[in-house]
Amino acid sequence: MAVEWVVAAGVVVAASAVLWAFSAWMTRRIEVAVPINGRFVEVDGERFHYVEEGQGPALVMIHGLMGSSRNLTYALSAQLRGQFRVISVDRPGSGYSSRRSGTAADLPAQARQMAAFIKTLDLDQPLVLGHSLGGAIALALALDHPHAVSGLILVAPLTHPQRMLPLVFLALAVRPAWLRRWMSRTLTMPVGLLTQGSVVKGVFAPDAAPPDFATRGGGLLGMRPDNFYAASTEINRVNDHLPGMLKRYPQLTLPIGLIYGARDNVLDFQKHGQGLASTVPGLKLQVVENRGHMLPITAPERVAALVEQVAKRVRPAQSATVLQAPFAMASK
Repeated sequence: MAVEWVVAAGVVVAASAVLWAFSAWMTRRIEVAVPINGRFVEVDGERFHYVEEGQGPALVMIHGLMGSSRNLTYALSAQLRGQFRVISVDRPGSGYSSRRSGTAADLPAQARQMAAFIKTLDLDQPLVLGHSLGGAIALALALDHPHAVSGLILVAPLTHPQRMLPLVFLALAVRPAWLRRWMSRTLTMPVGLLTQGSVVKGVFAPDAAPPDFATRGGGLLGMRPDNFYAASTEINRVNDHLPGMLKRYPQLTLPIGLIYGARDNVLDFQKHGQGLASTVPGLKLQVVENRGHMLPITAPERVAALVEQVAKRVRPAQSATVLQAPFAMASK
């Protein structure tokens, strides 16, 4: 019996080594197919990768789970760069941004990181757009660091605790950190290659994913071991702070735009969209008929129009602040 256990353990180790080597090889191929397309800045020991386009008021865009800045530069940034300084950022652990071992991945931690990123770039209260999980981070940013943001645009955001993960993200529900690390280095890549089509289809449904989403949209980047590990870690922590955030939503007074696809199969627009709108005074939910979860790619014009609506509500307040300063000085 002992011999059988030794043989079995040897087989597991050998198979793991082969899968580890395969994953490393595929990671290099993915990074050739989807190369770095922006610049880097160090923020509190992490290396943030971001893409900057256009001129005007600053707009920081935060992607969702398993995504990258390419989800937002695929179609949306082109709609906005004529009016805004658009900064599409890879969240730590996603795309080409780093997340060191042991760095917290919960919502308050990611909000602190985004506040530090905004401060490092000296953006002075930008608009912040968050898609999906990026929307939850944008909300945490506004709640915990209100002076870091002037307005929010929430695109199909996660706003309430989820008892069950959406089916397309079920593979991320790996709780023990050691098992998560082992899976990321061995099984993630081959399983990802086999299921990539169905996962992308599920995230976009009922819309069709563009044929070049894997490369131009950054879809392949999420299959890399480090990206899988980071996403699995954060999704296992996401419910830790959402209940407390939910109680604080009525405190939000900054301009907010909220938009959802009526046929979103990832996050229910009534639970997360209407649920948020019912708790934030004056917030109205916009619903895009016959659209799913990936609105930055499938309905960029509608999202861009909402950004401009929020920007118009922010600008009068900013202008008033500018006008008040010289008046205050003259009255002394």
